[in-house]
Amino acid sequence: MAHPYWPLFDLEVRTPRLTLRWPDDELERRMIEVALAGIHPPETMPFGVPWTDLESPDFERSALEHYWSNRMARPDSWNLLFAVIVDGEVVGSSNIGAHGFPVRRWFETGSWLGAPYQGQGLGRELRLATLHLGFLGFDALMAGTGAYTDNAPSLGVTRSLGYEHNGIQHHERRGELAVIERFRMSREHFDAHVRRDDVELIGDGPVRELLGVSRADD
Repeated sequence: MAHPYWPLFDLEVRTPRLTLRWPDDELERRMIEVALAGIHPPETMPFGVPWTDLESPDFERSALEHYWSNRMARPDSWNLLFAVIVDGEVVGSSNIGAHGFPVRRWFETGSWLGAPYQGQGLGRELRLATLHLGFLGFDALMAGTGAYTDNAPSLGVTRSLGYEHNGIQHHERRGELAVIERFRMSREHFDAHVRRDDVELIGDGPVRELLGVSRADD
């Protein structure tokens, strides 16, 4: 049954391998449990905000605050978080966000997988699913992403999909300088080299209305 007031609760992206689902309270709890079990070795930090350095219960409370704050969505600024689900099991999270999207038509993506689910091609599959939502669901013109230079898995996914390099950024990470590589993908490249016909979007129409996004066939 469709949610009567907030269509994001009905938003899904389905591929043959996984589902991205906008999370309710139960899915958020399961996402936190996956993150608590481990995402990366403690000596590394793949995230711009080092949220995995927090100890319990601050870890769990901070994660919930982050999830709840991102339930807000306005046409000028939004960041949609998704639970990544494989065979009914939550394995990680993906997000798609934008500022000034109705004019700029540019979105950014990010994601993480629990350690037991890495190295199985799921990172590439969930990135592809997120790109389908941005380009086909929201009619974007450009997608952006980035990763620290020592985050080989993320950079590998990005390069395998044919993103164009888009410069670097200097960041402070745990008190030291770190470099993020930036990348972008055009709608033309997506249509020619990435788009698949086995990816299904569920509930994207009402979400477009919520976000002030129009598409030619609406």
